[in-house]
Amino acid sequence: MKEDKAVASRAAIEGEIGILARRKIEAGIIAPIYEVMCEKLGEEFAQSILDTAIRRAAIATGKAFAAKTPGGTTLRTFEELQELWTQDDALTIEVIKATDEEFHYNVKRCRYAETYREMGLGHIGHLLSCNRDGVFCTGYDPRIELERTQTLMQGAKHCDFKYRFDDKTPSDSK
Repeated sequence: MKEDKAVASRAAIEGEIGILARRKIEAGIIAPIYEVMCEKLGEEFAQSILDTAIRRAAIATGKAFAAKTPGGTTLRTFEELQELWTQDDALTIEVIKATDEEFHYNVKRCRYAETYREMGLGHIGHLLSCNRDGVFCTGYDPRIELERTQTLMQGAKHCDFKYRFDDKTPSDSK
């Protein structure tokens, strides 16, 4: 990463712990709650509740990151946030395309998936992590959309992230 990008990124995310560490802490808290929800409500309903709650939290988190982004949000400022997700070797990624309008990359290794499996939570890892991605970017900037057709979490050989920036979509005022 270029020095000026690194400085801007650090300013935008100052004081934040890596996402992998955060997700492991959250999963440790969520797991016993999820188990009780399954016992009382059934697995399908428990997963639905978990999915809804985590998606809402991801949107709120995206908005919080946007509020801390100096000068407003773009696909480039979103791209700079990726160092939080890759911190601590959490992801091994291969960037395919990085422009002002598109940011495409493949995830070759995902320690989020590995961590959830180690914790016995692989069956809900997609709810705890993957399902956040598309709604986080919407919370961060509604002009950013994610297309992804496969994930390591659900057995694919890699995750394919394709973010697009649509400047015709109204952005939230920042």
